[in-house]
Amino acid sequence: MSFTAYIFYFFAFMTIVSAIFILTTRNVLYAAFALLGTFLGVSALYVFAGADFLAMAQIMIYIGGVLILILFGIMLTNRIAEHQYLVSSSRNSFFAVTGGVTLFGVLIIAILKANFTSLLWIQEAQKKASVNSTMEKIGENLMTDFVFPFEVAAVILMAALMGAAFIASQVVKK
Repeated sequence: MSFTAYIFYFFAFMTIVSAIFILTTRNVLYAAFALLGTFLGVSALYVFAGADFLAMAQIMIYIGGVLILILFGIMLTNRIAEHQYLVSSSRNSFFAVTGGVTLFGVLIIAILKANFTSLLWIQEAQKKASVNSTMEKIGENLMTDFVFPFEVAAVILMAALMGAAFIASQVVKK
């Protein structure tokens, strides 16, 4: 087995273990930090799949945005001052585990029975696959042909951020 395969298995293992830790821990803060490991592992798996844009989007959007907002939300909650740990209550554990195991089994059976190499779009993608990065082409398109929609999206996101900060400041004052 090659060194690349060992690295792949490491990131797959890290993703699975941190996802299981998220499911089993009762401490919300620890679960949020384990979510970081899951997001990083998924991003690394995207790199192995040759989807470098998705890997960077995973890091920028989910780790840089969503996870940070979750951590801020947990740390700025008033309950943390009252309690030593923020702990969630577990309800319907039996049904959740049963449903999860059933869904996992159905997905494994579907994946094992599927013949992915016979799909036409996969055969075409394998023919067109190249070693070149897609990031350069996407960046070039964003800064030339699609610069106006890119800037409009940036302004809308900035307005949403300012609105969220204003709403949060009004809630904290009450």
